[in-house]
Amino acid sequence: MSHIVQIATQVRDAQAVRAGCDRLGLDPPSEGTFKLFSQTATGLGVQLKDWRYPVVFDLGTGETKFDNYQGHWGKRERLDEFLQAYAVEKTKIEARRKGYSVVEQALDDGSIKLALSVGAAG
Repeated sequence: MSHIVQIATQVRDAQAVRAGCDRLGLDPPSEGTFKLFSQTATGLGVQLKDWRYPVVFDLGTGETKFDNYQGHWGKRERLDEFLQAYAVEKTKIEARRKGYSVVEQALDDGSIKLALSVGAAG
């Protein structure tokens, strides 16, 4: 039986953030306090491609902080791409932890289909 799931992503797992960065060919995330245009944010910082300032994830609250000046300092699509990569990697980590095998399929519309099944983790 198939189920369609939509997820509002909260970023709370450093391992999945690192895996998402690897997946997209980004520099590894770093922990600290980061300057955004007029504020600072503390957490796990990720520098997205072509973004002036990093995106900062507070792993304790799941909150995402960034300043892209309404797209002038970075396209929102890059953040959406990262959040998708994070969600896929987090799902794979949790599925394998529970003993499920995972098969990933990229779809023509840019979405990603994950099929999980009971058995040896793949």
